[in-house]
Amino acid sequence: MSPADWIVLFSTVLGIVGYGLWTARRHRSANDYLRGGADLKWSTIGLSVMATQASAITFLSTPGQGYEGGLAFVQNYLGLPIAMILICAVFIPIYHRLQVTTAYEFLGQRFDQKTRLLAAGLFLVQRGLAAGITIYAPAIIVSSVFYWPLGPTILVTGVLVILYTVTGGTRTVSLTQKYQMLIILIGMTIAFGYVVNGLPEHVSFGDALYIAGMHDRLEAISFSFDPSQRYTIWTGLIGGTFLALSYFGTDQSQVQRYLAGSSVTASRWGLIFNAVLKIPMQFAILLLGVLLFVFYQFQQPPIFYNEATIEQISPEQLAPIESQFQAAFQARGTLLETALSERQIHGSASAETKTAILEQSALMEQQRGVFKQVLSAENPDADTQDADYIFLHFVLDNLPAGLVGLLVAVIFLAAMSSTASELNALASTTMVDGYKTLVHPRGSDGHYVWVARILTLAWGIVAVSFAMTLTLFDNLIEAVNIIGSLFYGTILGIFLVAFFLKRIGGHAAFIGGLCAEAIVLTLYFSPIDIGYLWFNLIGCILAVLIAQLVHILLKLSHKNPTQSL
Repeated sequence: MSPADWIVLFSTVLGIVGYGLWTARRHRSANDYLRGGADLKWSTIGLSVMATQASAITFLSTPGQGYEGGLAFVQNYLGLPIAMILICAVFIPIYHRLQVTTAYEFLGQRFDQKTRLLAAGLFLVQRGLAAGITIYAPAIIVSSVFYWPLGPTILVTGVLVILYTVTGGTRTVSLTQKYQMLIILIGMTIAFGYVVNGLPEHVSFGDALYIAGMHDRLEAISFSFDPSQRYTIWTGLIGGTFLALSYFGTDQSQVQRYLAGSSVTASRWGLIFNAVLKIPMQFAILLLGVLLFVFYQFQQPPIFYNEATIEQISPEQLAPIESQFQAAFQARGTLLETALSERQIHGSASAETKTAILEQSALMEQQRGVFKQVLSAENPDADTQDADYIFLHFVLDNLPAGLVGLLVAVIFLAAMSSTASELNALASTTMVDGYKTLVHPRGSDGHYVWVARILTLAWGIVAVSFAMTLTLFDNLIEAVNIIGSLFYGTILGIFLVAFFLKRIGGHAAFIGGLCAEAIVLTLYFSPIDIGYLWFNLIGCILAVLIAQLVHILLKLSHKNPTQSL
């Protein structure tokens, strides 16, 4: 990066951090630190909720998802508006009326402590793992820019985020996220413009979409009923609704954002803001990835987008692989020009030309596969997945001085905002639902703030430790959703029992949740191939049905004391 990039990067990041430290001076009580004073406006809530979900993973991994898989991933979010309406109607009024600090306090009041601790524990496990992923994502940036080893880079990045989070609190996190999200949206808009502008002059936007469609990158909606297919309209509308219901309705990292609202109305408008804008934002980022795919149809791509890894292969091994890769790229380029000419004359390229283009693309992928095999042979621990590096490679190689620094700052700020929310939520849940309930129920405000900061540090260490293992995942945005889907359904089922099945008690709800989670994990690790979004539905339904069954059995056993469960 140029000196201008460094100036923009450090000015942006340090400016946001400085603002966060300045707002942190206002923390006087545990209520300020954990609930943000409950006086935030809807606009701050809306941007904070969006920033919490839109981590660095969104801006690193989603373009890579669009590049490799097209627009299909947008179906993941089709259920989000439905979920937001239900949360606004049911969840928010209850949380505000009870004045809870965490969502799981409600379960303690409705059921009992063991059910509260079960739901809180499931949240802590999955969100602790997800926090590791959000720390790992910006470490990719620093590692690629400085050519540092990834492990130490994760450690340094994690320490910076932990320090920022420990100093702040819910109010600080929410206020800084508002400005972080605005900078992020501006930066991504600029990047989108540069991708479109980087296409050859004779290639129109319509031509770019035509080429993308030729490679099956524009299929945004699939009506397939195949349960193993990850992204269909059914997984989105059904599994996605249940995922969003649990994430925005029961995940403390999100609940904490709108519990800081000044009123029920402010909290509702903050979520409606996301219901309206989230799908268009995700679609635009996926489309950015699709356009990057088209950009690299004409611009010579590297054989592997994590170029630091290429250096691990000897020139003798690399030369023949790159030679065949480049030959296929050049042949494809000639065929693409033919296809565009045929489209201009006849309205569409001939079937023969399309087939030849796809054959050359397949040859390029074949050589990429050969490269990955050689890489694995040379270094068995090497990460052979490079989708998360595609957007970063474009930024570093194609944007002018200053804007590179801004885009790197965008991704880094996204990681900081999301990780700060997660660590803040993990600490508050552990403190309120664990420490304050079981260990020290009558401490002072100052004591609880001190404990919350210590717990934030502890969870940060856990997240950094998990981040060290994340080369195991093919795509980070999928990894986050897979981890969440394994736990969210069960948590949501417990909450739905609490909201709507008033006769069911804590013992039945606890057994229902425990059994549902055991079944979901068993199914996931079994040979049965199930699209991960369905686990949100499966876990929720199982938790409700088993709780209902246990409730009936308990009633029968009370009527007939000679029988027992």
